[in-house]
Amino acid sequence: MNVPLAAGDRVMDAPPAAGYRAVDVLLILDGATDPAPSTIDQAHTPSLDRLAAEGETEWLHLLDPGVPVGSETAIASLLGWRPGGPVDRALVEAAARGLEPSEGERVWRVDLDGGHRLLLTAAPPLPEIEASVPVRVWPDGSRPPRVLDDATVVIGAPGAATGLAALMGARAVVPPGATGRPGSDLAGKRRAALQAIREGAERIVVHVGGADEAAHARDRAAKVAVLEAADRELTGPLAEAVQAVGGELRVCADHGCDPATGEHLGGPVPCVSWSAARCATGVAA
Repeated sequence: MNVPLAAGDRVMDAPPAAGYRAVDVLLILDGATDPAPSTIDQAHTPSLDRLAAEGETEWLHLLDPGVPVGSETAIASLLGWRPGGPVDRALVEAAARGLEPSEGERVWRVDLDGGHRLLLTAAPPLPEIEASVPVRVWPDGSRPPRVLDDATVVIGAPGAATGLAALMGARAVVPPGATGRPGSDLAGKRRAALQAIREGAERIVVHVGGADEAAHARDRAAKVAVLEAADRELTGPLAEAVQAVGGELRVCADHGCDPATGEHLGGPVPCVSWSAARCATGVAA
């Protein structure tokens, strides 16, 4: 069942004043798509199903040919900057944690087999890493430009979405309990989104990373569970909140991730757009 807005979640008690700008809410389900029979079809998502039936679904080509498929590239495109090549994931991860390399230094993201992730800062070149497990050093790439301002609020765990927000000029919000993994506190993200609406943000982006992480772990059931939790905790309540202020809600994947292989998938991704006002007049959102 959906989670309705509670009394403390109330968005607006009266019609918006003259000049009020309707809010645009974007919910990003990271890595949500995968080959048929897909997890998104298997998952019980009544709220998303309703939005798709009442609104409009389009398939977005977020990345140009040759651009690596990843959250740092695809989410950047959803936020308004289409990268022409790799994006510096380590710099993005550092920005999500309020870190900026000193002059003459750079930051590397290093993944250790078993799920451990490190950020290393030093003057180039990268010092030799001695480890008893396989090591992956992420390549460098472009620094995202500042094309946003604090009228855009990005809510998520410390990671790609909030790091991109910080570098691109938006306001990043990391609610307590947001981990970016299965079991992350999605209710905390909902509360942060509703607070941003009350504070007058024009554009709100909520990122859910658990489906992607579950797929990387090759755990199909966990991916389905994340998609169902996002529908209960976020999609339904956000639709109700958007309806209250006459705004628009979009629910989009950034890329796919196959739980059979644990690998990212390129190609177009679905995006459901829904507007209560347009649906009330019989026009697709």
